[in-house]
This record gives sequence, C-alpha cells and structure tokens, in this order.
Amino acid sequence: MIAQTAQILVSLAAIFALAWLAGRMGLGGDVRLRDEGEAKELAQAALCGFEPVDTVLDRAGIGALIRGADGRIVLLRRHGVHFAARVLTSHEGSRLDRNFLTISTGERTFGTVTLDLGKRAQEWAGSLRRLGGAA
Repeated sequence: MIAQTAQILVSLAAIFALAWLAGRMGLGGDVRLRDEGEAKELAQAALCGFEPVDTVLDRAGIGALIRGADGRIVLLRRHGVHFAARVLTSHEGSRLDRNFLTISTGERTFGTVTLDLGKRAQEWAGSLRRLGGAA
C-alpha cells in the first residue's frame, strides 16, 4: 500500500515537473499575431524582397492578409505554434460572408482559413478578385 502511494506521488511529481518545464520553454502556447508590424515581418521573412504596403489582421490574431508594393497578396495563417505564408495567385477558393473572408489556396497541406476582417473584409475580397481566376 505504501509502495503504491509512493509510486503515485512520484508519478504526479514527474507530470507536474514536465508541465512546468513545457511552460518555461513556451511549448503549446496559444500563438496569435500581436499587431500589423509582426504580420509584416513574418511576410518579409517568408518571401525574400517582399515589401508590405497594406495589412489587415484577423480580429482573433490567427491570420492576416498583406499586400505588397508589387501587388502580390500574402496570406498568413497559424500553423501549430508558428505562422505559414502563401502568395495568393487567384481569387478562386475565396468567399465573403459579411465580415468573414474564407480563403482556400487549393493546397491540401495549407488548408482553408476563415478570417474575421471586420469592416475591411469587403475591401480585401475585392483585392482578391483583382487577382483573377486560376493561374
């Protein structure tokens, strides 16, 4: 009986120690974009030579759209504890529903993302339509 209790206490202590260590290392956090500056930096890091001129963040910070000086539009979305970026080449796979813009790149591994862009959703949906159809 004492051995079983000791084993349970040691196991619980190990679990708490691992949870504490993971927290100190920043593992498993709820990663979100803090501001437009961070979104611009991530887009520039993903695409060499990309010069952001306009940005809109999802209200929850899970993604963003960034327009470059060259007219390209980059979609950022949360992927685990990091952010992934893709250049959008067409408006196919995008759908506007009030303040929500749903975008699918057609890339199975990137998936579909729905961004709450507020009042700017319609403006950005129009920007995507200017990209044209499938490339």
